[in-house]
Amino acid sequence: MDNKVMYQLTYGLFVLSARDGGKDNGCIINTAGQVTTSPNRITIAVNKLNFTHDMIMRSGEFNLSVLDESVPFSVFERFGFQSGRDVDKLSGFEVERGKNGIFYLKDYADAFIAGKVVQTMDLGSHTLFLADVTDGEVLLGRNPITYSYYQKNTKPKVEKTEKKGYRCKICGYIYEGEPLPEDFICPICKHGASDFEKI
Repeated sequence: MDNKVMYQLTYGLFVLSARDGGKDNGCIINTAGQVTTSPNRITIAVNKLNFTHDMIMRSGEFNLSVLDESVPFSVFERFGFQSGRDVDKLSGFEVERGKNGIFYLKDYADAFIAGKVVQTMDLGSHTLFLADVTDGEVLLGRNPITYSYYQKNTKPKVEKTEKKGYRCKICGYIYEGEPLPEDFICPICKHGASDFEKI
């Protein structure tokens, strides 16, 4: 099977944010969608390795910032390539807060949606959260960024290298060595071996 077939699905990109015990955190996700209108519900799938995942499991609430095409790569670096366990992702960064007290992006977001978890499902590496929509607002009203747009326009182009090994197609991390273990997880963006290409 050609694993690239999965890239043809129309994923958006979002900053998922949570607050627990007075601590804020957020991460990048690409799996969110409305599942019903009455009641108004959405689902999000979150990698269990993300600190935000644990915060949502405890608090049962989150905000979803729907990123737009103007978002710079630095936002993906801030929220996607480092852990909130180690750094304060909001340090020096402007945000707004919803009625639930959880932050959402003031800039670079077309809209934000607030959710209250009503059910979870264990998916192995991820948890699927089903949530009632409790709040939301259209902010910039521009074009939401898709995963395809990110790959073609936002993510920096990878320079040629003399290194041998495998490159993560998501963040550019290079694994040196042969072969790439089937269960390898990128230490930067947490994607698996299927998202690596031989260089």
